[in-house]
Amino acid sequence: MMAKKIPQPTTPPRERAFLVGVDIHTAPSLLAPEDSLMELALLSDTAGLEVVGELTQKLSHPNPVTYIGSGKVEELRALAEETLAQVAVFDAELNPRHQRELEIALAPHVRVLDRTALILDIFAQHAHTSEGMLQVQLAQYEYFLPRLTGQWTHLARQSGGGGGRAGSVGGVGLRGPGETQLEVDRRAIRKRITHLKDELEKVRGHRQSSRAQRKRSRIPTVAIVGYTNAGKSTLLNRLAHADVFVADQLFATLDPTTRRVNLPGGQTALFTDTVGFIQKLPTTLVAAFRATLEEVAEADLLLHMVDISHPNAMNQAEAVAVTLAEIGAGHIPVVTALNKIDRLSDPAAARQAVKAYPQSTAISAITGDGLPELLEMLRTALFENFTPVQVRLPYQQGQLISLFHEAGQVERVEHQRGGVLLKGRIPGRLLARYQGWLAQPNAPVAANQSSPEEEIE
Repeated sequence: MMAKKIPQPTTPPRERAFLVGVDIHTAPSLLAPEDSLMELALLSDTAGLEVVGELTQKLSHPNPVTYIGSGKVEELRALAEETLAQVAVFDAELNPRHQRELEIALAPHVRVLDRTALILDIFAQHAHTSEGMLQVQLAQYEYFLPRLTGQWTHLARQSGGGGGRAGSVGGVGLRGPGETQLEVDRRAIRKRITHLKDELEKVRGHRQSSRAQRKRSRIPTVAIVGYTNAGKSTLLNRLAHADVFVADQLFATLDPTTRRVNLPGGQTALFTDTVGFIQKLPTTLVAAFRATLEEVAEADLLLHMVDISHPNAMNQAEAVAVTLAEIGAGHIPVVTALNKIDRLSDPAAARQAVKAYPQSTAISAITGDGLPELLEMLRTALFENFTPVQVRLPYQQGQLISLFHEAGQVERVEHQRGGVLLKGRIPGRLLARYQGWLAQPNAPVAANQSSPEEEIE
């Protein structure tokens, strides 16, 4: 007698998404419109959506009501009905009015998402630590607060008691006379935002303490940065024999991971894998991930990973440079690794591309090709490249004064009222630590001046 076959659980069908790209002449993008829409398709796939079509339009400026023209709205509605699309995903950040009017026009079967909401959803799926979850929640609440309307009320509602009492939201008390449910929900979200910010300040303080301890150990730090899916985690795993999660998808890693890496000549450095960047990175995410991104801004050296096999590698590299400047890391020395040469039909082409990137080398984090050259380049940047500098340091900054004498080449020492003037050369990796003390001619040292990096005390 044949055994009865037990039915296996089936994977639920993915939501069907229709993509909308708009080329706004007054708002140029780092990527061409078709490339940006292709990236949106990858984001949609990562978020668990099935892309069933796309629509594009060129405009001099967005429609004040529906972002795209009224005729395109009707075309989108018809195409969504034809393809059975359930979500319309816009390759832009829609303002609250645009989103509301589009949802009205496409109701009742099609929801509207913009690029920011899509990225927030991906981050929510990939956040696994308590810190990552806090940061994602903060970004989500700050994004949705101005978009809260009557149709999005009753968030996290608990059922009310008897006697006609209204329910509560997020722990907030009962409604006062004449207070609408929308106002209660907004108040609840603002309270939640305040709580999340307080919790993240504690995280930020802990990270500052950890960085201060690392700086006192005098072990240099290298932050691995790059466009999402450039191979940062793969490289850290290979260099440090680590076990950072790796996947061939966008934003696979959100939480920073630090590991010790041995460099040529017996020296060591701490390498930190960081969240990937992307063009049009939502401002809410940059603000919410402040504690994480400070790991980049406080590094001694940046290792910029570039996926050289990507057709838009140059544009992606430019997007990373823009983001680094936005988070205050534009002054930190950079070594560039042109990764994924194993995917090229002619790896020699990557070595030619090195000429287009200063201080760079071609590698494959998967096969290990080029890694010895990269490690030597990093060692040189950390320990041999010296930069001429003149700083005025208050005597309270004894750590920095000692560090200049121990790691640098002192050419002039002048003791002044309240502090000391030092002139000489220091390793490029230390330049960021002295950024707040660069000397101006004839400027006195303020004895009570506070340091921009108090944690090194």
